[in-house]
Amino acid sequence: MAAILYRDGKVLIVRRGPGNSGAGFWEFPGGKVEPGESPEQALQREILEEVGVRIKVEEHLGENVHQYPGKKIRLNFYWAKLPAETLNLTEHDASQMIKPEDLDVSILSEADRPIVEVIRQNPRMKV
Repeated sequence: MAAILYRDGKVLIVRRGPGNSGAGFWEFPGGKVEPGESPEQALQREILEEVGVRIKVEEHLGENVHQYPGKKIRLNFYWAKLPAETLNLTEHDASQMIKPEDLDVSILSEADRPIVEVIRQNPRMKV
């Protein structure tokens, strides 16, 4: 699952650090659901671990199933407002806040690309 963290008409993207699968590609932060967690609880935990902020998960935005060589992933995307706090990246080497219309999908991990058009059309992005 992944969080579409938004604030002031922009969304947060983070770049996969060296040594990680997909290193160098940008993505919406998130991770896997652990046993006993709801998707919302898992996303709150993952964002705290990866980005260092506490979030309140809003509604489900969409889903993408993507086949990478050797593995298939199912990504569920959820809206969450990004608090005005300093980020503390632990698994990524860079972050940026970007207007969805300025986002070059070719820099994103393949599994994240299909949700960009949905984000661009959402009223949250109209500031």
